[in-house]
Order: sequence, then structure tokens, then C-alpha cells
Amino acid sequence: MAIANTVKKSPTQKDAERLYEALSDLVRVYQFRDRDTICCHDISVTQCYALEALVTSGPRTLNELAAQLYLDKSTASRVVSTLERKGYITRQTHPEDRRAILIDVTASGRKLCSTIQAELIDETRKLLDDFEPAVREAAPRLLDRLARAGERRLQRASCNTSCS
Repeated sequence: MAIANTVKKSPTQKDAERLYEALSDLVRVYQFRDRDTICCHDISVTQCYALEALVTSGPRTLNELAAQLYLDKSTASRVVSTLERKGYITRQTHPEDRRAILIDVTASGRKLCSTIQAELIDETRKLLDDFEPAVREAAPRLLDRLARAGERRLQRASCNTSCS
């Protein structure tokens, strides 16, 4: 997908356009790769992200999980209900607020998450075999910085929307 424009562009503008195109292609390909790998385990990509969030961050309320996954509460609720029905998570009364429910991962949910991560990491390792060590070391730093910048932008946009 080439961006057409006849205006003279700065080197940074050209770099930004190339990065935009590369990231768009990467996200599209990875969504399908993740879907194909994850769905073999009878869960959706979103359900896998929820399991991963709970494994990484620990027990959460539905609102906290929804915010972490950038989902609305009703979508997060459906994700949680499906994972609970499959035995990958549990809901418990929050120890500090009896009105709230904490969502946590079961042992089988942790095992499933670990299995999926191992498969995806192995695919990534095979991909990295073709790159020089300097590129392999720089790529995660670049992607992490881009992800953090994107998160900050989303948080600002969310605040501007909800704070208005």
C-alpha cells in the first residue's frame, strides 16, 4: 500500500510513511498468524489476550480487565463468560469490596496460555534466525517504544473523550 502524494517530503515524513506501511502490514499478518495458532486451542485471540493479561497482571475486576484490553465492559464480560465456561478462569468475590468480583486464571488457563505463548515464541525465534544480532536486539526496543507511545496516545484520547 503506497501512499501517493506529489508534495516534497522531508526524510522524516518518508520514514514515517514507510514505518506506517510496514506496521500496518505487520499487524495484519500477525493477527492472522495469532488467530491461526490460538484458535487451534479452541479460544479466540481476544480470549487469549485476556488470559495473558490475567497471567501477567494477576486477578482483576471486569472493569480493570476491560480497560487493559481496550474493550468495552459488555465485550469483556462475554470474553470472561466464555473463558469461565471452558474452565480457564474463575470469578471470586473481591476480598476488599464484597460488591466486586475478581477474575483470576485457573491452572488449566495458565497451562493453555503458556502453551500458546511457547508456540508463538518459537515461530518468532525461527523468523529471527535470518536477522543479524544487532537487528534482533534493536527490534524489540523499537516495537516496545512504539507500543508505549501508542498506549499514551490512547490514554490521552480516552481522557479527552471522558473528561470533556
